Amino acid sequence: MRVLGLDFGARTVGVAVSDGLGLTAQGVEIIRRKSPDKLRQTLARIEELVSFYGAEKIILGYPRNMNNTEGERCEKTKAFQAMLERRTKLSVELWDERLTTVAADNIMTESGIRGKKRKEYVDEIAAMLILQGYLDFVRMDRE
Repeated sequence: MRVLGLDFGARTVGVAVSDGLGLTAQGVEIIRRKSPDKLRQTLARIEELVSFYGAEKIILGYPRNMNNTEGERCEKTKAFQAMLERRTKLSVELWDERLTTVAADNIMTESGIRGKKRKEYVDEIAAMLILQGYLDFVRMDRE
């Protein structure tokens, strides 16, 4: 079963997809939009990706605060989750994404990615980390 992983931000959505066995997450793309509230094209693109990859589930990063409280971004993420479920007819599971951007930044530093290039990759890498965390959890739960 393939799973799509999403890192939902104010102006971007990082996208990752699992392999067919559900073992690894690969980066796909970053969907960009001009305005935070303009989601129609973003949702349409995610629908295309679900269809192209044959995804059966979506994992959506959930941006809790470090003290485990939920802020404004959590509310926006829940609203986006509801939109995704209506549009794709798939289960959209929220997954704690705390520190994924920091981890993505560390990966880019270790890989030698500098300057403006970092912004081109951070959301896609964060989506990969969100999805990989979910895949690892599910695999451990099965063992």
